[in-house]
Amino acid sequence: MSGNMNGNMGVAAQMDSSALLTVRNLETWYGPVSAIKGISLDVPEAGLVAVLGANGAGKTTLLNTIAGVVDPFKGAVEFRGEAIQGRDPDWVARRGVVLVPEGRQVFPFLTVRENLMMGTFARAVGGGSGEDLERIYGWFPRLRERMDQHAGLLSGGEQQMLAIGRALMARPALLLLDEPSLGLSPLLTHEIFAIVKRINAELGMAILVVEQNAAIALANAQWGYILELGRVVAAGSCAELMAKDDVKEFYLGGGGEGFASRSGEGGAARGLAEDRRQRWKRRKTWR
Repeated sequence: MSGNMNGNMGVAAQMDSSALLTVRNLETWYGPVSAIKGISLDVPEAGLVAVLGANGAGKTTLLNTIAGVVDPFKGAVEFRGEAIQGRDPDWVARRGVVLVPEGRQVFPFLTVRENLMMGTFARAVGGGSGEDLERIYGWFPRLRERMDQHAGLLSGGEQQMLAIGRALMARPALLLLDEPSLGLSPLLTHEIFAIVKRINAELGMAILVVEQNAAIALANAQWGYILELGRVVAAGSCAELMAKDDVKEFYLGGGGEGFASRSGEGGAARGLAEDRRQRWKRRKTWR
């Protein structure tokens, strides 16, 4: 994966023959509306990659297109060198690409254990369910405590743990996580991301996570892509992205030096208005 930034233009990933997943020039439409516009990215073997962006940036559409939930208009998605774009979701899942959808989507009237066992239907090879359950209960002890409880009675954080655990029961080679922090408290968000990072490290499982909370995603992932209006506008290692001024301002909440100096001179109101104008000018050029 390339760690270079490309000024204010959309950044396309460089072709990497060693990548587990490669996405090239992907476009997906909903009727007359273009949701993603020529996205390219790589996920390496055992990599933890974050895709960041605001609502409407195309993050969920990207994951749904990779997972086969929606068909692309054009472009290519390759997993282990095999084209998977436009295939049915169950076919993609049996190849080893498993999606944890936004909003968790658990089966509310099934127990926690029954929800977990639903993940085994997407396995390419059966057997070993007991061992996998024990491993998941080790990562998520609350699920063991509530294994006989209906999933609809769990808290939001527990349902997110259950959704991740169900996906892991399919033994994926690539786990797709859609907004795992959605609706969770900061404490639970940190807990979920710590477990995701642990799964990546212990199993060597590749993970592609889309997230609005840029700070926690960049702190835990290795590489990142930033989407705006369906395009990649920045890409690189998470350390590089966190050091980039535009990323600090637009996604990490950092203020510019110019505004700080103007505020110190007593022109706080004028400085704030000017700072906003300059930021929007830079953001337009960045796109």
